[in-house]
Formats: sequence, structure tokens, C-alpha cells
Amino acid sequence: MTVHSSDLAQTIRAMWPMTCDPGFQARLLNDDLAEMSLGACTFLLQNHYVRDWADNCVLHLYVSNLQAWWDRVVEADLATRYGVRTRAPHRADWGATVAHLIDPAGVLWWLHETAQHASDGGG
Repeated sequence: MTVHSSDLAQTIRAMWPMTCDPGFQARLLNDDLAEMSLGACTFLLQNHYVRDWADNCVLHLYVSNLQAWWDRVVEADLATRYGVRTRAPHRADWGATVAHLIDPAGVLWWLHETAQHASDGGG
């Protein structure tokens, strides 16, 4: 998957605290493309921006401990430092625990807590 960005450097800086603390690795492939990896999962950030596309893009990221991810978002102060819009963890209508981030390019990220983590009491 390729995520489009109007400012690749700004997007990487905004995502860095959120992604690198739990293990994402950022690797610049060239001036217009960065690879973000966590284990077997990888996505690309591309320095190409189409507002209509970005404003209608939603990425779903399943995590084992949503509160730990959310704590990193709050500690990194992404909203103030990079203009990332956030919605704190909450129970969605279908029962999942989710949080939202809208990154500097306008892409909506849904962070979902995996069912296994929620059902085992969070451990």
C-alpha cells in the first residue's frame, strides 16, 4: 500500500513518535519515497499528493494494546506539534475499541485493538 503525502518529510516526522517507539522502522528509498516497516507489515509513504484521494483514504491498523499506542500519541503531542487531529480510544458501535488520527496529509488512521487483547483483560 502506498500512502500519499503532500510533504513527505513532515509526514515522517509526525508519524515517527507514533510508529518508531513500538518498532516501526523508517527507511528513505529516495527523495520521494519512504518505507515504513513493522515485522512483516510494510507501507510506503510517497511524496505525491492528491487532496481528494487523501481526504477519502482510511487506513486500519490493528494493534495488540491500543492504550499503549494512544499513550505514545499523547506523550509525543502530535496534535500540537504537527497538527494531527485525534480522537481518543472509545468503543465503536460494533464493539471494537478504536482511536482515530488524521495525519498531516489528511489520511484517517483507525487504530483497532485486536479482539485477543481485549478479551484477555489487556495483558
